Amino acid sequence: MLVQTVSSYTAASLAPAEAARAMVRGKFLYAGAQKLWVHGVTYGTFRPDPNGDEYPSRSVVDADFACMAASSVNTVRVYTMPPRWLLDCAERHALRVMVSLAVERYVGFIADGGQWPAKVDRDFSDAVSRCAGHPALLCYAIGNEIPASMVRWLGRKQVERCLRRTYEMIKSHDPDGLVTYVNYPSTEYLHLPFLDLVCFNVYLERREALEAYLARLHNIAGDRPLMMSEVGLDSMRHSEDKQARTLDWQLRTAFNGGCAGAFVYSWTDEWYRGGEEVRDWTFGLVRRDRSPKPALWRVRSA
Repeated sequence: MLVQTVSSYTAASLAPAEAARAMVRGKFLYAGAQKLWVHGVTYGTFRPDPNGDEYPSRSVVDADFACMAASSVNTVRVYTMPPRWLLDCAERHALRVMVSLAVERYVGFIADGGQWPAKVDRDFSDAVSRCAGHPALLCYAIGNEIPASMVRWLGRKQVERCLRRTYEMIKSHDPDGLVTYVNYPSTEYLHLPFLDLVCFNVYLERREALEAYLARLHNIAGDRPLMMSEVGLDSMRHSEDKQARTLDWQLRTAFNGGCAGAFVYSWTDEWYRGGEEVRDWTFGLVRRDRSPKPALWRVRSA
């Protein structure tokens, strides 16, 4: 099915990714002298493999990345640190990857002192070392949406100190790597001026509301790039047609509003979380069997 699906896509006119690493220049990202517009999709998480990596087999990833590249996608956001082979696969398909340390899974450890236990810190350092300097790497995300209740319990400054120390650890292994943290409206008050770029997950279903909130997020970002790290709509609770229409205006609003990039949540309906397959949400551009939804064509056009 995957091979058949790949062959059914019309190839996009994509230039090969430049070898230059992504860098920040004002409100935008660049690769060398070329402005880098991030046209992204999120990917995963999936059922862990025997090595504990939360990704499908290499053949499935290769087929998915081929379809993404043929659909005008140039960046993939993943929610855990990937194995090196996944970055190699992305490079072959001229894709960049936004990787994550997933600190939200360990945030309970920072209740005392605002820092990770030694073992967690070593695991993070090892994971960053595996990815450091890879040409397919777009940036590191320290984490994704630390729950607002946890931030209130730990205290804002404790969380900020922990994120700052994690940022410094990443920079010690990969000084030229860009670092962000994926925030969301419930904890927009976190003060993180050290980040290279600002990322927010925003799910708003009215264009006017999104336009207004983008203006606020630009105030938070200041002179740094702003990216929408998740936008999307569940096609199960709405419809596939409404999902397609909504994603079209969400993406156009994000770019018209001065964002450096946007990620659609998500590439596929296949999703594994908390020890089980998730089947009651369908945010994907393609279904679990990788057959395309109407949203894929609207996203590609946008």
